[in-house]
Amino acid sequence: MPTESFDVVVVGGGTAGTFAASTVADAGLDVVLLERKSESNAGHIACGDAIKGKSTFPDVIDREYLKDESFTNENIQYARFENPQTEETLEIPFEEAGAVVDRRRYGEVLLEESERLGVDIRYNQVVQDVIQEKGQVKGVHSSQNGDQTTFEAEMVIDAAGAMSILQDQVDFSESTFDTKVHFQQFCSAYREVIEVEDPVEYDDSIVFMPTAELGYLWYFPRTETMINAGLGFQMNKPPMKLVDHLKKDVRSRSEFENAKVIDKLGAALPTRRPYDSAVAPGYAAVGDAAAPVNPATGGGIPGAAKAGHWAAEAAIKGIENGDVSEDALWEYNRKVMTDFGKRFAAIDLYNIWAGTHNVDELTGIVTALPGQALIDALGKGAAGMSLGLKLDTLRRTFGHWKTLFGLYRVHQQALKLKAVYDDYPRDPDGFEDWRARRDEIYDTVYEISGADPKY
Repeated sequence: MPTESFDVVVVGGGTAGTFAASTVADAGLDVVLLERKSESNAGHIACGDAIKGKSTFPDVIDREYLKDESFTNENIQYARFENPQTEETLEIPFEEAGAVVDRRRYGEVLLEESERLGVDIRYNQVVQDVIQEKGQVKGVHSSQNGDQTTFEAEMVIDAAGAMSILQDQVDFSESTFDTKVHFQQFCSAYREVIEVEDPVEYDDSIVFMPTAELGYLWYFPRTETMINAGLGFQMNKPPMKLVDHLKKDVRSRSEFENAKVIDKLGAALPTRRPYDSAVAPGYAAVGDAAAPVNPATGGGIPGAAKAGHWAAEAAIKGIENGDVSEDALWEYNRKVMTDFGKRFAAIDLYNIWAGTHNVDELTGIVTALPGQALIDALGKGAAGMSLGLKLDTLRRTFGHWKTLFGLYRVHQQALKLKAVYDDYPRDPDGFEDWRARRDEIYDTVYEISGADPKY
């Protein structure tokens, strides 16, 4: 079995993997990116394709080229909620316009940029095992069309997705790496890209509709006539026939008459909080492999880009200093947790609470709230509502007060949780105390909601 040596091995060529590899190469280190798919199919990933608001990508690739090539709709002004019970529609405006991308072209550009920066990309690579000596990850064994190669490195960055095989192979017993991960913390998703004959009326919106399995249908317009349509369900709920469910809804919509499906793909996505720790000696997990994803929507493109970049920065510093220990890589954890990690963890609390209610009850609450009341509550809170609007809200939500009070109590815990994440420890020594404080908040939410422990 031939052996090749690099400073860094990155496994996976998605958003996190390409940003990690590009960052390493830009710093002048030798890096190889191992991608499971063929060169012609790499970049083709199941995704909702939507980016909410202004998302800043790390300044390591040519961001204008990425935008020009793959951002097909940059005029997303609203999140549009459709209520299947009443057929009412609620539009919640964005403070800044979002975008929908051509996910395949987006992925291709990231790989192009990685190669331009000096990343050695190997396609058709199936990583089978890791090399680990005295607790430190030292590389991986991989095969390409049956030919096996050993890739040795000072650092391995795992960007192999939600079901990364690497995490089954590494011995994390002497590290803080989060091992409380199981399939029920993920969702199964399926999406089609559908071309319609006439422009849709919601080309400035990302459209959501709840499904019975605490998931949602989505319709994201790449252009006026090309729609990313998909749905998902959480794996702690009874399974649903994704393709049949999507077809049924698509056929009920007049805008999809005579439409043509031009692409289809499925995936597993995290619907959990980010990993408590995503580092071990010589190893860091990024992207879906570490769950830096909105657990309610599965959205994770900007978070994956940042996580890949930050993990690479920690790896570069560690390699330059001759130290890729858990302590040396720890700053990557802290950056994730005190940035978007705290927001995703807070959303996870609402997800736990929502899981104890059926979709009809949750949709009924949204229906009962006057549209402007919901927008105000999401934006500036009840203090921004007029007395008349408050009274009208009380009247219309009669019958839901107990549920709303539970939601209010969860909201209070979410605020506390964000403060705990802001206080994420600066080194592993404070990790257990921090996790105990965090777990107290989760225990309170389990008590409020009656939910079974998720972790």
